[in-house]
Amino acid sequence: MLYILHFLLAIVVIFSLALLFSNDRKKIRPRIILQLMVIEAALSYFLLHSSGGTILVSGISDFFETILRFAAQGTDFVFGGMANQGLAFVFLGVLCPIVFVSALIGILQHWRILPLFIRVIGTALSKVNGMGKLESFNAVSTLIFGQSENFIAYKGILGDLSPRRMYTMAATAMSTVSLSIVGAYMSMIDARYVVAALILNMFSAFIVLSIINPLSHAEDQQPIALEKLHEDQTFFEMLGEYILAGFKVAMIITAMLIGFIALISAVNAICSSLFGYSFQQLLGYVFYPFAWLIGIPASDALHAGSIMATKLVSSEFVAMIDLKKIAADFTPRGLGILSVFLVSFSNFASIGIVAGTIKGLNEKQGNVVSRFGWKLVYGSTLVSLLSAAFAGLFL
Repeated sequence: MLYILHFLLAIVVIFSLALLFSNDRKKIRPRIILQLMVIEAALSYFLLHSSGGTILVSGISDFFETILRFAAQGTDFVFGGMANQGLAFVFLGVLCPIVFVSALIGILQHWRILPLFIRVIGTALSKVNGMGKLESFNAVSTLIFGQSENFIAYKGILGDLSPRRMYTMAATAMSTVSLSIVGAYMSMIDARYVVAALILNMFSAFIVLSIINPLSHAEDQQPIALEKLHEDQTFFEMLGEYILAGFKVAMIITAMLIGFIALISAVNAICSSLFGYSFQQLLGYVFYPFAWLIGIPASDALHAGSIMATKLVSSEFVAMIDLKKIAADFTPRGLGILSVFLVSFSNFASIGIVAGTIKGLNEKQGNVVSRFGWKLVYGSTLVSLLSAAFAGLFL
């Protein structure tokens, strides 16, 4: 009973924070939000109390790891096996595979498979979440392709999207993670928490965005010309275009990561000089009450708050590495809830990644997303808090 009361308190606080920055509170549909909460609660119970979900997502993850091994062969040929020596891991192991994934996306577009998936999956999800078909499918395609590669799939229609729909698309991308990297996550935190977060984040994003960025039914159903996803090209024309688009995206992300991480390091140094604490340490105290709010025991909350702050100002990878070092000091409940919180792309660097990716495909829309920067981090962080709160209900 105590866990239920704690969960209800977390829901009240998270929803209140979302309402503070709602675009239009009159358009919020309580029935849809309640419906999504019931579904997410059921999924939380299933994913955290059975092995079925873990087996399914682990199998999908193995499939994508196989794809990345194919991508690595091209990288090794060009860079002489540097990746195997542990050199330039982020560029060679994370960014270069975008080129190969982009080529696969182009093939799916050329064969008209993705537009079909958008209509089928988007229609099914939109009946549950009250959002448009494109936004609904985007939540699934982000899981499959990743937050940067995903937008390549929509490059033909990005220019047709309204700013509010662009916010929903970008916020969803920052609220989830790619199946292609869940294997790396599972090497640092318990696999079942990764599995749970993958699914819970999708529904948490629907809930939070239904509050922060509610659209009327007419806006949700605004038609998008999906035929633009397929251009009248020969197979090899298409393949060359998508390979170059993938490389362009990889270079833009590289530049954005260098700039954002360097700036964060500078802010950390300034705060350490002025206050004796880094920016991340100071944020740890800010996150302390939120750690307790989502169900992390008080004995773990301060350490958890610091790791949550590390995720925000650097990345989930850095935060998971830090957690792995001190995981033995956490209670099982605190470790599980914190692990679910960490599995998403909601951090400052992701602003640059998402905005840079979109800018590389459509400069005008990239500028639109850049103006949403702070609100994107805010919304996606609330998504992580909500998913962790649902996990705390059953841990």
